[in-house]
Amino acid sequence: MNNVLDFTVDKSTKTALINREFDADLSLVWDAFTKPEILDQWWAPKPWASKTKAMNFEVGGRRFYAMVSPEGQENWSIQKYTSITPKTNFKFLNAFADENENPSLPGSEWDLTFSEQNGTTKVSVTIYNESLERMEKMIEMGFKEGFTMTLKSLEELLATLSQQQ
Repeated sequence: MNNVLDFTVDKSTKTALINREFDADLSLVWDAFTKPEILDQWWAPKPWASKTKAMNFEVGGRRFYAMVSPEGQENWSIQKYTSITPKTNFKFLNAFADENENPSLPGSEWDLTFSEQNGTTKVSVTIYNESLERMEKMIEMGFKEGFTMTLKSLEELLATLSQQQ
């Protein structure tokens, strides 16, 4: 299986498109994106860690979490869920924030689609940024490299979780 990451940036539409396949069944991959106890095991590029302070996975709900550096520096974000179609798609607004949940706008809109074929689950992520400046800052901060590492961590975690099933 060739689990190559397909990562495309279109500055004219202020959009990043990411496609990645995983050797795991759909329900396990869905849980990895929607359950905080699994999300926190992979949703940060190593050596950083993810720490969810609050998560309510429902339309109108939110996830408030930090990416924590090895030195303990916390970079907070809020994800507000705007649409959920179980095991198929969910959307959220993402914004950086401070530790008191004050968002730093503008944010980005994430649209995640899940599909399974022959035991392989494909995740397609579209990230729309309200501002080109924010998108360029995201790219400069190493988003592609960081998200690539993060999805590699997910792949490793899914392999472990699949064996436990």
